[in-house]
Amino acid sequence: MGTRSGAQRDAITVEIGYALVSGGFVAVLVYLGLYAPIGYFDLPRGFARVAGGLAALTFVVRVVHVLWRFPRGAAQGTELGRSVNDRLSGTPGPDQPSQPGRTSPDS
Repeated sequence: MGTRSGAQRDAITVEIGYALVSGGFVAVLVYLGLYAPIGYFDLPRGFARVAGGLAALTFVVRVVHVLWRFPRGAAQGTELGRSVNDRLSGTPGPDQPSQPGRTSPDS
């Protein structure tokens, strides 16, 4: 396993943080959405356990989904791992021609 740059470690840390925060937010919404009818319709309290279980399952699914979609190239230093300044300035990556509008350097 190679060493990672500070930018790559930061990208991974931000992605993990986003996965946890968005997973928690979605889980709270699911829990409240399922728990609210319990008090309104006088349902048995066993439904609260079901709401908690589905919220926990939703949290896990969301975190796994976000982290699974994280590009592996960003952690390995390929095109997706380029610095933000390079991507925003339009500096061509390794798969792009050196001059805009041209398909190869000798055309």
